[in-house]
Amino acid sequence: MSRGVRLPFFVYGTLRPGEPNHGAYLRGRSAAEAPARLTGAVLYEGPGYPYLVEDPGGGQVRGELITALPSAYERLLADLDVLEVCAPGDPRNLYDRVVREVTLLDGAAARAWVYVAAPRVAARLRASGAVIGGGDWASFRARG
Repeated sequence: MSRGVRLPFFVYGTLRPGEPNHGAYLRGRSAAEAPARLTGAVLYEGPGYPYLVEDPGGGQVRGELITALPSAYERLLADLDVLEVCAPGDPRNLYDRVVREVTLLDGAAARAWVYVAAPRVAARLRASGAVIGGGDWASFRARG
């Protein structure tokens, strides 16, 4: 990804509207928020937040596509990397930030940053994790 390209973020857990980190990290820093979904992924339960694990045979994960205000983008990107314990190339990462295509409700496609479970975390979850059925963290939390 070339430097200077500013992609929106696909959020699916605690950064979604109504969730605790939305207000802490995104309030006043987003220009637009729109419901979206990512195909080919599964959500797993984490300790108070979900992990997204890519799975070509998986279902869909529901979330929001967040477009940051241009003036807030660089700081938001850095803050989200810290929140998600994501440092490029660090084997201790909980998440890796990758570019994926998401689909908006009207069927339009958009490229976005997505935080996916880092390889060692994904392997552990595939072996013994609890899947969040339906791929929707907000619905899962509402049931619990």
